[in-house]
Amino acid sequence: MAGETHGIDLVEVVALLGAGVVAVPIFRKLGLGSVLGYFAAGLAIGPFGLRLIADPATILHTAELGVIMLLFIIGLEMQPARLWNLRREIFGLGAAQVVVCGVLLTGAGILAGLAPAVAFVAGMGFVLSSTAVVMQMLDEAGETSTPQGQKAVSILLLEDLAIVPLLAAVAFLAPGEADPEAAPRWISVAVALAAVAALVGIGRWLLNPMFRILAAAHAREVMTAAALLIVLGAALLMELGGLSMAMGAFLAGVLLSESTFRHQLEADIEPFRGILLGLFFIAVGMSLDLPALARDWQAIALAVIGYTLVKALGIFAVARAFGAGTRAAVTRTTLFAQGGEFAFVLYAAAAAAGIFDARTNTVFTATVILSMAITPVVATLARRWMPPPAVSTEGVEAAEDLQGEVLIIGFGRFGQVASQALLARGLAVSIIENDVEMITVASSFGFKVYYGDGTRPEILHASGAGRAQAIMVCIDDRAAATRIAHLVRSEYPLAKLFVRAYDRGHALDLIAAGVDYQLRETFESAMAFSAAALRRLGVPEEEAAELVEDVRRRDLERLELQMTGGTYAGVDLIRGNRPVPEPLTAPQRPGQVIGDLPAGTAANN
Repeated sequence: MAGETHGIDLVEVVALLGAGVVAVPIFRKLGLGSVLGYFAAGLAIGPFGLRLIADPATILHTAELGVIMLLFIIGLEMQPARLWNLRREIFGLGAAQVVVCGVLLTGAGILAGLAPAVAFVAGMGFVLSSTAVVMQMLDEAGETSTPQGQKAVSILLLEDLAIVPLLAAVAFLAPGEADPEAAPRWISVAVALAAVAALVGIGRWLLNPMFRILAAAHAREVMTAAALLIVLGAALLMELGGLSMAMGAFLAGVLLSESTFRHQLEADIEPFRGILLGLFFIAVGMSLDLPALARDWQAIALAVIGYTLVKALGIFAVARAFGAGTRAAVTRTTLFAQGGEFAFVLYAAAAAAGIFDARTNTVFTATVILSMAITPVVATLARRWMPPPAVSTEGVEAAEDLQGEVLIIGFGRFGQVASQALLARGLAVSIIENDVEMITVASSFGFKVYYGDGTRPEILHASGAGRAQAIMVCIDDRAAATRIAHLVRSEYPLAKLFVRAYDRGHALDLIAAGVDYQLRETFESAMAFSAAALRRLGVPEEEAAELVEDVRRRDLERLELQMTGGTYAGVDLIRGNRPVPEPLTAPQRPGQVIGDLPAGTAANN
């Protein structure tokens, strides 16, 4: 058939990749995150959308490798000592969340009229949050390595462990007599322990020597193949032992976390992890049975709302009981209040054991999928609606009635250097900063820095801006620096105003605001840098100084031209319009200086 080559259906491959490429940027641009974009893409091309792919189950099983690789990379970041330090979070916080939410959800199911066994399996399946969704959202927010992120990882690890006893519970709750040919329970436990022991032994004594041999061969593709072999082999070993494949990959990552090849392994696995995890989300979206959703929409809607709210209540209560603040508890609740991919495994086992009938399985599977789909939206809305975190100023003195001759706003790297000559001259300098950690660090080095936000008029007044002869704005937020410049010029016109500029465009904005002096933060250091390079290349000292001074003069001339009615890249700068980017062209003759690039480009900083 057209589009099919030697058994490979290129239509499905192109549909999968194209759907993700189109949907994800759109959803991220809308602020909804990539996870929901993948879900929407899967729904669009699946059997209940455009029908470009008829069997999402096959793709889902393959794409589950993305979750396995994700757990392996997480394991690489978890040295054994670090994992041991998280034992309270894993077996305390994680176990408490699973137990409390499981009891609440089981009780809710029984109150809704479900049989106790059905209510238990349905509730415990929903307890197991989606590792893929939670970790993807943490990664996009840059919070994976934060204390909040580490607690989330601990909870997910405990939930991955919980699938093993839950599957055993399904076998125990199955109606009918036990299979006389089934192996005794103690044999299953022994096999699982043997699988773990084998994995630990391989990781401790075989993997590093193997990688040393492969590294000596200088075959990059073989190193990549070896990395995939480790991840998939560990997952297979755990599956054969009756445990979670994801747990096997995580354990393999932990065993290699102190290896000298850790960074190489992470670099080799990361591309596969990203693509397969995206395919997993697409496959989940394709698995949503729209006819079943239309048939049982009332039951599914009630299950999604009821289970999500009940689980959210349990998560919030556990978080507060373990000392989390309200904001942290709400954030954790929005991350974990959904079902996850392990629910599909548990529900399939329940259907095979006769606990679920086909319709019940479909309803609860759709419930989990919808809960996974709405999680990014709920988390985004929660972040927008929650007030900004309160800043603790304990041990920090706020600005009040300061008397300095010079007021410095911002005490980061730039402000620290700029202040040194003033302090050495013996001038009375007042310094304000809105980063409490920076204030604390500065105090340990003998600097007196006050807490204050320079964009607020009352803070400027309390900081002594009305008495200061000079005000130096050294912050790295260009929008805030411009606001402060306008505010100072309006309220304190007699003060000399010096402002750190980000680039040429920002410098033009500051000049228009009436500052006395502005300096692009990288300009002078870049001049000194290029002068040193010229001298090391054999250029005489005087000639190097002349060349640098010529660049500085030409830069000033262009800046003055732009501010006196000239046009830049065909755009009127006096009206504040941003210039149109132009390509950088090479010099036509020795000594010619390349013209300025538009604001924001590398040559214009």
